[in-house]
Amino acid sequence: MSFVTELRRRNVFRVAAAYLVVGWLLTEVLTTILPTLGAPEWASRAVILIFAFGFIPAVVLSWFYEISAEGIKLDQDVDRDDPAKRRAAKKFERVSIVGAVVLIVFVGLFSARYTAQDVVESDTDSGIVATSVAVLPFVNMSDDADNEYFSDGLTETLLHMLAQIPDLKVAARTSSFAFKDQNRSIQEIARALEVAHVLEGSVQRVGDRVRITAQLIRASDGFHVWSEVYDRTLDDIFGIQDEIAGKVGNALSASLLGDSADTGFAGVTTADPDAYDLYLQARRARATYSYGGLQEAEDLLKGALLIDPEFTDAKVELASSYVHQLETGLMDKQTAVAEIIAMADQALEERPDDPVARATSIYAKAISLASQGDKDAIPDLINELEAIVARAPAEPEPRMLLVRAYKSLQRFEDCIPVIEGALSLDPFNPALHYELGTAYLELQEIDKARAALERSLELEPAQPNAYTYLGALSLYEGDGVGYVSHFLKAVAVDPRDHELPGVLAKFLYELGIVDVADEFRRRVKMLSPNSAIAYQLDIARARALGDTEAAIAAARRAVQDDIEDRRFAFGGAVQYLIRTAVAEGRVEEELAWIEAQKPGVFDLDAAQIPSKLRTVQAVAFDGWAETLPHDELLRRLDAQLADASSMGIDPTENPNTHISILVLQGRIDEAIEVALAEIFTQSVAMHLHWRDMLMQPRYAEFLADQRVQDAIERWEDEEAALRGAVQSYFADLHAAR
Repeated sequence: MSFVTELRRRNVFRVAAAYLVVGWLLTEVLTTILPTLGAPEWASRAVILIFAFGFIPAVVLSWFYEISAEGIKLDQDVDRDDPAKRRAAKKFERVSIVGAVVLIVFVGLFSARYTAQDVVESDTDSGIVATSVAVLPFVNMSDDADNEYFSDGLTETLLHMLAQIPDLKVAARTSSFAFKDQNRSIQEIARALEVAHVLEGSVQRVGDRVRITAQLIRASDGFHVWSEVYDRTLDDIFGIQDEIAGKVGNALSASLLGDSADTGFAGVTTADPDAYDLYLQARRARATYSYGGLQEAEDLLKGALLIDPEFTDAKVELASSYVHQLETGLMDKQTAVAEIIAMADQALEERPDDPVARATSIYAKAISLASQGDKDAIPDLINELEAIVARAPAEPEPRMLLVRAYKSLQRFEDCIPVIEGALSLDPFNPALHYELGTAYLELQEIDKARAALERSLELEPAQPNAYTYLGALSLYEGDGVGYVSHFLKAVAVDPRDHELPGVLAKFLYELGIVDVADEFRRRVKMLSPNSAIAYQLDIARARALGDTEAAIAAARRAVQDDIEDRRFAFGGAVQYLIRTAVAEGRVEEELAWIEAQKPGVFDLDAAQIPSKLRTVQAVAFDGWAETLPHDELLRRLDAQLADASSMGIDPTENPNTHISILVLQGRIDEAIEVALAEIFTQSVAMHLHWRDMLMQPRYAEFLADQRVQDAIERWEDEEAALRGAVQSYFADLHAAR
């Protein structure tokens, strides 16, 4: 008898085949479900090894033993000549073969299903780096809900410290906080943030004691890589932060980065828990960039610095807060610039490589130089900020300052990649979506602008600025009611802001709805009676009432008081004086009065022209067109255009400015074509001041064109309908009260 025949007689082949099929099935099933059940990775490997190492013993045992109807017997004790037993053996063999086929088919389908699922999951997670982590907001378990700023601040600090680990990708703070109080699984959050690990925990604070739990979870299988509980006094809070960040960092380093050495962290730059408390509260107050929030943040940060004058993080935060106060009009430019530079430079003395402090300092210095007439200040600023962003791509503040620098030179296309780069690192940051929306609005990409602004409000409903820009989108579409309703929402979430009701009042005065506008003007006068918008409203109200004498007096007060040119306040006052003087035939007298108030204001050949006076020179062409020889008028116009070009600005990109230039140059037909293509195709809601420009004497030939007359007639009808819709809206609001 051959050896192969003997193997067959002893059923060795049958046992081997059955072992392989059953083992294969068990291996496939167990290695698939064990991770889902939270088993560690070694459990799946153990299943495979046990199956592999058990094959040889199973085959050897099948040589010596036989499974019979009477149980397991030694091979020599089995009577293989018994016909009944031979039939049973063949039947058993057929059953084994059929079972093997069924198992193979089943396993094939099972494997195909999970292989396909693995492919999908692999494709979904293909961009996720294994060495990545998100720090979710630690849950406030304290009885006092006001302690939430403390748990949030602990999260921010840990996030900042973990971000210092080389080769470790840490999800941005704002995006991590977007999942606060949301009932989402760890796997969902990890996929959204594109991270492989999640650090979560809780904080329970009672008096001067705190209990902190922290756990590091692997998102793919929910396995807890590390967890710990800390019971400490608040005096040791900074030690707790260092300890948690160090242990998490070392756990990640050991398991993912291949480096188990201790990692050193630069943590919070204060050892005083009271100063740290105030700093955390300030960070929370600034989140919506509202007037109230920024003012509260300033007070809190100053309190922190009174306690600890060497608190560098508080200085950087205060400098950034002043930047936002400047942008929102909460601080005047001169005061804000001085405060920004002072705080940022103090921080740089203590931390010379801080990218946020560096960017903030050079930004403030550049806008100060630009306001004094330095044409190179903003281009140089852009070069420096681009370098900082390249060195610290994860820091949002330098990116946002770069965006503002681009916008000041009307380089709106350059803003988009900078913001999108920030969003790739911090996709749930409402401020970034807001910036993207405003940039798209400048590019007149309306649908993209609306989508970005609405997304911003989804992430942070309490930010007023997104509402105002959605209002601007409504106005772009001729929807005055939408504009008003969005501004009212902005006023509701930021009641301390004096500019919001001021802008709304100015719009209503331009429509001639004086009684309603007066309500919002009173609010401005109460909040900030000497603000630039308050001066503008004095002029606008007098004009709406048809009181030219009062409007002239208000405009002259603005010039004499040398108000800021925020929202074209100073330039607008000068423009009204000049245009009114042209209409009344006394333009030379008015130009002389303005020159007396601001000596040298009309000197286009000065070496440096402050930005405020450059605005005045631009509006002075309304007067010069009536008083200067044509050659001199064109020389001054060329000088203005060359000045703008030297700063990288093309005035003709603005249709209104383009038309004005063409009319001054005597190119009336071209001006008409631009107006018909780019101005009159828009809603009159965007051009409520159209009469001020078109009723100047130099536009007589322009207005004589029948197509222009038809367009103006259409605008007048549209303006009447707009006025009626807004009046009805406020009537309904008052009736509902």
